[in-house]
Amino acid sequence: MSRIETLIDALRRFYGQLPTPPRDPFGVFVWEVLSVRSTPRQRDAAFRALKKIRALTPDAMWRTPQKPLEESVALAGPYAEQRVGALRTGADRFRRSPRLTQLIRGPLPSARRALRGLPGIDQGGAHRMLLFAADQCVLPVDASVCRVARRLGYGDSTGPAGKAARSVRNALQLEIGSDVAACRRTFLYLSHHGASTCLERDPHCAICPLREACAYGRKKLSIADGR
Repeated sequence: MSRIETLIDALRRFYGQLPTPPRDPFGVFVWEVLSVRSTPRQRDAAFRALKKIRALTPDAMWRTPQKPLEESVALAGPYAEQRVGALRTGADRFRRSPRLTQLIRGPLPSARRALRGLPGIDQGGAHRMLLFAADQCVLPVDASVCRVARRLGYGDSTGPAGKAARSVRNALQLEIGSDVAACRRTFLYLSHHGASTCLERDPHCAICPLREACAYGRKKLSIADGR
């Protein structure tokens, strides 16, 4: 078992089973739009509401009347109008691009190009789409993943954010290899850990299950103990 697999296993025991994004491309797109500036609980409530009104396919989303769509999306929190607009635009894009699912499961350069222009889908969202909906072993490195990984000694601990994210992705994928399931677990647990415990400011190192493997955490705890 690689070092990252051991660390992720410790996080799995600590947090239990985590919710995962949908496995179909349009579902991941909806998940991403609902996630922006929203909490996981709000996002999940909105996603369940859209599922209840059967609006989770491009054609169904396009046909759904405005009022129930707005009411469902509003559960994700503020910016409901922008979310509804992004969902309508994205649904139309999926309807007009019947080969999109096939394209994102093909060679990576073509897959990335196929996702350009989808509203609400930045580079991180594109990587999550490729990983969860297209079985591509591409590790998304959001701010939480980057922060946790760097504290654990992966990637470049200095330099600009973009360069650091690439170095983190390269370092982690050396251990993950081409294992898509391991890539998904690594992203989910590092991202959740960074949002819940390994915070940017005032991380909860005392309760962290990885503190013995984390030089940053050991140093912080030593300072707190006055050693």
